[in-house]
Amino acid sequence: MLRTIDFDYHLPEELIASRPLDDRAASRMMVIHRDSGIIEHRMFSDFSSYLTPDDLLILNDTKVTPARFFSNDDKIELVCTQKLSPLEWECLVRPGKKMKPGRTVEIGEATGTVEAILDSGNRIIRWDREVDEETYGQLALPHYMNRESDRADRDRYQTTFAREEGAIAAPTAGLHFTPEILAGIHHRFLTLHVGVGTFRPVKADYIKDHDMHSERYSLNQETADRINAVKQSPTGKVISTGTTCTRVLESLARESATLTEISGETNIFIHPPFEFQIVDSLLTNFHLPQSTLIMLVSAFANRELILEAYAKAVEEKYRFFSYGDCMLIV
Repeated sequence: MLRTIDFDYHLPEELIASRPLDDRAASRMMVIHRDSGIIEHRMFSDFSSYLTPDDLLILNDTKVTPARFFSNDDKIELVCTQKLSPLEWECLVRPGKKMKPGRTVEIGEATGTVEAILDSGNRIIRWDREVDEETYGQLALPHYMNRESDRADRDRYQTTFAREEGAIAAPTAGLHFTPEILAGIHHRFLTLHVGVGTFRPVKADYIKDHDMHSERYSLNQETADRINAVKQSPTGKVISTGTTCTRVLESLARESATLTEISGETNIFIHPPFEFQIVDSLLTNFHLPQSTLIMLVSAFANRELILEAYAKAVEEKYRFFSYGDCMLIV
C-alpha cells in the first residue's frame, strides 16, 4: 500500500524557478522512455521530433484570471475560486475568523457581504457592484515562488493559446509552446479550469485516503472526434500536455469508449497502479514532492523510474515547477 512519503524527493531550493526564461521555448526537456528506462537530456525545441504526422497533441486552453484580491485596508485576502455570478463569488479567505456571515469587505468601490460559510471553509460573498478586477486583481502565483505577481506575469503565467477564462493557476506544461511551434504540430484543445486544489498538500499518510479536489472541464465535439480517430488508428498517438489534460481524458475514458462533446467536473485521482486508456505520451513539468501531480506522473511511467529521473534532474540542475523545465514521457 503506497504512502505519501513514497513520492518524496530532495530538492535544493535554488532549483525552484521563480521567474520564467526570456524565451518560452528555451527550456530543457528530459525525455523518459518507459519501455527501456532510458533517460535523455534534450531541449524543448526538440519536442516535435518525437511526434509523427499521425499523432495528436492535446492542450488545455484555460485562461488564468486575476483571482487574488486584498481589501482596501489590506487586512483581508480573498482568492476567488469560482464566480457563481458577476456579483456572487465563492472565495478562499484569510484570515477566516474575521469573515463570518454578515461581515463586509471592501475592494475598490465594491462592498461584499459574507452570505455563507461552506463545509470547505470557503465563503460565499455577494457584492453590491462588480469588482474592478483589472485594477485590483492579482494572479495567485504558487506559494513556492515566494513573491507577489507583477505585470510581466500577466503575460508569462499564461499560455499563448489561453482563451477560456476560469483558472486560478496555469496549466504549466503549456507555457513552453509558441505559436510558431504549434503551427507545425497537429493539435486540438480541451478546457480544464485549474483550481487552488492543485496545490493542496496530501495530508493523508496513505494515498488511498486522500480526498481529491474537483475541477471543471469541457470537451468540444471537434476535439472528441479527432481523439477518437487517432485511437482507432494503428499508428497515431495522443500526446497529453500536462496533468490537466490527462485528468480530463482519462476521466472521460472511464465513462465511455467513444468521446463526445461534454462539460462537467472531475475529481479523478490518478496514482499507481492505473491503466491509461487514451494518453499515449505525456509532456509535463516537474512537480512538488508528495503531490498528487507527481503521483499521476508515477502512474504513467512507474514510481521508481520517475524518482530516478527526478534525482537526475536535480543532479543536472534542471529548473523546477511552474516556470521550470519540462519532461516528456514516451
